[in-house]
Amino acid sequence: MEGNGTGADMIIKCLHALGAKHMFGVVGIPVTQIALSAHASNLIDFYGFRNEQPASYAAGAYGYLTQSPGLCLVVSGPGLIHGLAGLSNAWANHWPMILMAGRNDTDLNDMGAFQESPQIELCRPFTKLAVRCESISRIPFYLEKCWRYAITGRPGPVYIEFPGDVITATSSTPIPLPKLAPIPIPNLIPQSTIDSAISLLSSAKRPLVILGKGAAYSRAESQIRQFLSTTNIPFVPTPMGKGVAPDSSPQNVITCRSYALQNADVVLLLGARLNWILHFGAHPRWSKTVQFIQVDISAEELGNNAANNTTIPIQGDISTVITQFNSTLAKTSNIGSQFKSNSEAWYKNLKQSMSKNITTVQNMSKRSPEQERNHERMNYYQALSTIQTAAYSAVSDNQIMIVSEGANTMDIGRSLFPNEHPRQRLDAGTFGTMGVGFGFAIASAVVHPDLPVLLLQGDSAFGFSAMEIETMVRYGLKVTVVIINNNGITHGTDQKRDRVMPNELTVEARYEKMGEVLGGKGWFVKDGVEECRKSIEEAMRAKEAVKVVNVMISTASGRKEQEFGWHSRKENKL
Repeated sequence: MEGNGTGADMIIKCLHALGAKHMFGVVGIPVTQIALSAHASNLIDFYGFRNEQPASYAAGAYGYLTQSPGLCLVVSGPGLIHGLAGLSNAWANHWPMILMAGRNDTDLNDMGAFQESPQIELCRPFTKLAVRCESISRIPFYLEKCWRYAITGRPGPVYIEFPGDVITATSSTPIPLPKLAPIPIPNLIPQSTIDSAISLLSSAKRPLVILGKGAAYSRAESQIRQFLSTTNIPFVPTPMGKGVAPDSSPQNVITCRSYALQNADVVLLLGARLNWILHFGAHPRWSKTVQFIQVDISAEELGNNAANNTTIPIQGDISTVITQFNSTLAKTSNIGSQFKSNSEAWYKNLKQSMSKNITTVQNMSKRSPEQERNHERMNYYQALSTIQTAAYSAVSDNQIMIVSEGANTMDIGRSLFPNEHPRQRLDAGTFGTMGVGFGFAIASAVVHPDLPVLLLQGDSAFGFSAMEIETMVRYGLKVTVVIINNNGITHGTDQKRDRVMPNELTVEARYEKMGEVLGGKGWFVKDGVEECRKSIEEAMRAKEAVKVVNVMISTASGRKEQEFGWHSRKENKL
């Protein structure tokens, strides 16, 4: 196949030939023509944002949800710098993304041209590839290379820039469109390695499986569920690993996560890195003698932070590796009975720890009749458990795409909102990024137009990109935004002060009015559980595309007491 027209036309035709369907961004000189070409050709749907930052977050999340590079189009200079937010977030999470920026005309390089800046140098630390397309004839070559780099090996973001004269250039002859090179078939792992891993797991007294978002990205859920069913090993999902195996599974021991991590003797890591989220694999959060069987697509990740404890490193595609595990288990007689026999005492201790934590959360979620009569503000647990029950009661198939951000809102909500299916939860991720919510919600609504999207945010997180409500309204994207409002960051105040504390926000800010003004519908919840339940149910069922529910909670509310601080530090070895 061949293409012609302007450089902008060629960019769209090439991306379409590679499989692109959607693009996010903000138009302006010199990239407007690219977006207009997408619109005129009807080959790629362009979603215009109010700011490049949430547009770039949307592109990264799109890559994670689809395994296809998320496309973000930005102007040069300041636009590119705003787009670095999502580029770096995709880099930290290893999500496929292509950030495309404009640039000054080639003959103006190094002359102080409009918005001229060292864009490739800015992007290179956060990308697998950063290039400049220097002519219209090279557009197919560079876009195929960008696409391939983004999705192969360990996925990640790439950057490409187009000078203005390349975007407006025309070719006198048709230019061949790119064809993506075949993706290599994952290699099989040596059978001796598979046998060693299964032998170590089956001899363990306290085995544990950690399900990371890499397992979700690899679409390994059916193989992993079969493996867990055969072995009966308990599992702990990371935040975006939830749903790879159902949260309702009796093998899910997330409610005693700290106890499970501290006491496990053999751990199978599936697409989960031993970074800050898993406390670096270090004591005291883990046993000093724990043995890791680590499965990761990246050889460099194997043994990272826990080289002395990584007994069996396996570089490979998770789906392929676990398929080999399952095939080997199927040929081994009585292996399931051996696993189950070894783990009986382990499960007994896990269940005891779980019971304590479940009771604590249930007690914190209870609301007394007196509290309701007196219109006392809800705490996090009361509010979030009410929102969860009401939201799921309003949908028919128990499936909601959950996007969550905000310190306590995200952390507590993660335990109260179950996931039965993979890739139906997005949150701050490996980079711990605040401000991702609206971009992630828009990407979710684009990828899953028939799935309700619930954006659950703290009031601070809401403020990062709230104008994207207008973007959602403009494109008719169905999103319910719920704000957990405590008048501040982590903790707020009910008092209006002359000298405002750094963490305090406006008392009782009426954020739901933004939804109404921008074309959606809003609810203000102030008086307790029943009002909250009714408002959430109405919002989830409302015909308007965008709904904003502003839920006031107590400014003194916090998380239940934690055994460890949120960011564990290794033991001081001095």
